[in-house]
Amino acid sequence: MTAPASTTSATTAPAATVTVRYFAGAKAAAGTRSETVAVPQGATVADLVTALAADHGDALTRVLGAASFLLDEVAVHDRATVLPDGAVVDVLPPFAGG
Repeated sequence: MTAPASTTSATTAPAATVTVRYFAGAKAAAGTRSETVAVPQGATVADLVTALAADHGDALTRVLGAASFLLDEVAVHDRATVLPDGAVVDVLPPFAGG
């Protein structure tokens, strides 16, 4: 006899895959140009920022606090925005210049 399929799916939350691209100082702080991150379905930009800070430490945490974000090339004005599966999030630190 086999276990019902719902037993396995009930204990494992589905995940969404998000590609995170880092630019300028964010790239230096993260130590990579981009990465793929699995987040729970329904995760927000704020949830992603928290996970990235936990994964990469203080240098990226500081950058993330001041960064702007694009979600699929559109500026994020509310970090409560839900991340769809397959999304691309760009991390843009403040830029200097003039």
